[in-house]
Amino acid sequence: MRIRIVDAFTDRPFAGNPAGVLLLDSFPDDERLQNVAVEVNHAETAFAHPLPEGGDADWALRWFTPAAEVNMCGHATLATAHVLRTTGAHEGPVRFATRSGVLIATPGEDGSITLDFPTAPLTRTEVPDGVAAALGTEPLSAFDTGPNVGDLVLELADEKTVHALDPDHKALGAFSERGIIATARAEDPARGYDFVSRCFFPNYGIDEDPVTGSAHTALAPFWAGRLGRTELTGLQASPRSGRVRTELRGDRTLLTGRAVTTIEGELLV
Repeated sequence: MRIRIVDAFTDRPFAGNPAGVLLLDSFPDDERLQNVAVEVNHAETAFAHPLPEGGDADWALRWFTPAAEVNMCGHATLATAHVLRTTGAHEGPVRFATRSGVLIATPGEDGSITLDFPTAPLTRTEVPDGVAAALGTEPLSAFDTGPNVGDLVLELADEKTVHALDPDHKALGAFSERGIIATARAEDPARGYDFVSRCFFPNYGIDEDPVTGSAHTALAPFWAGRLGRTELTGLQASPRSGRVRTELRGDRTLLTGRAVTTIEGELLV
């Protein structure tokens, strides 16, 4: 197995969100896939294999954290599309068959890749008791993101509060299936982004995810409704950092970013 490490949602190495990518002839058993993901030890490892021509999709795609398989992952999908393009394994738009249906990745002439994902359904909910203590600040509002994303979106007072978060990661795991998306409006949109976020997924073995594409399927409608625009850019303010361009199209959300391959090797076992 050839294995590549790709930094996604960035145009430079050692930034954005790293993902393992393996292109296979078929999927081995789930235990082996999970063991490889544990060995890679990044937020996600993506496994893909080609499908017969003439179907609804071109490649089958699955994503594993070091702890479990997940229903949706944006940065590892972007990383996989990048590997397919840069290795010549697939040209043009690619349709992935996934747990979340068929997801399309379209390469741009400028080197970017645009993902077509389902928009997360947002449902306003009460701010849970105890979440402020776990997060370290009192949220302004809370929204459930539905089964595909499985997060709780918490709106915070301002960008500085998001940057300063130092949460109790273990305690945060009690408040949603996957984790917490903390977000606020950008302090100065002239810096090139409209909102900021940080994502914490302790239930999937990820205390803080560097850049989370799937979270932006919830952040796009959340901020589009507040800012009155369907095209926005989000800054994920993790230590590695990364930017995601979003475009809300009703029940679909377009996520655009770049990727860089940093490591290529061979799995020997």
